[in-house]
Amino acid sequence: MKSSTQIFDNVDRAITNWMARLSIPYLRVSLALIFVWFGALKFFPGMSPTIDLIERTTDIISLGSIPASVAIYALASTECLIGFGLLFNVLMRTTLLLLFLQMLATSTPIVLLPEVVFARPPFALTMEGHHIIKNLVLIGAGLVLGANVRSNKSRQLN
Repeated sequence: MKSSTQIFDNVDRAITNWMARLSIPYLRVSLALIFVWFGALKFFPGMSPTIDLIERTTDIISLGSIPASVAIYALASTECLIGFGLLFNVLMRTTLLLLFLQMLATSTPIVLLPEVVFARPPFALTMEGHHIIKNLVLIGAGLVLGANVRSNKSRQLN
C-alpha cells in the first residue's frame, strides 16, 4: 500500500511533468497573441492607447525627421512580425532579437518623457508607465523562450 507521501509525490511529479511539457508552448503562444493584438491595434486609428506616446517619442528620437505615421506603422508591423514568429515558431532567434529591440525602443519614454511615465517619480506610474513597466514580464518571457531555443527540436528553422 502506498503511503500518502508516495501518492503526493506521484501526483506532484505528474503535475510537474504536465507543466514542463506545456509551459514553453503556452508562453510562446500567449506572448505571440499579445504582440499580434497590440501590433494590429496600431493599424487602426484610435484603437491603441499608445499612439500619442509613440508620436512624442519618435519626434524626440528622430528630431522631427520621421513622420509619426511611419513610426506607428513600423512599430505595428514589427510587433505583428514578432507575434507571428512566436505563434508559428519560426526564425526564433530573429524573432527574439526583434522582441528585445522592440522592448528597448518602447522603454525609451522612461528616459525621454519621464513626465508622461511617472505621476510622482520614481514610484507612482501613470497608465503609460504601467504599460511600459509591464514589459519587464514580456522581456522575462522572451528570455525564457531564448533559453529554450536550442532544446526546441520541432520546426527549428534558424
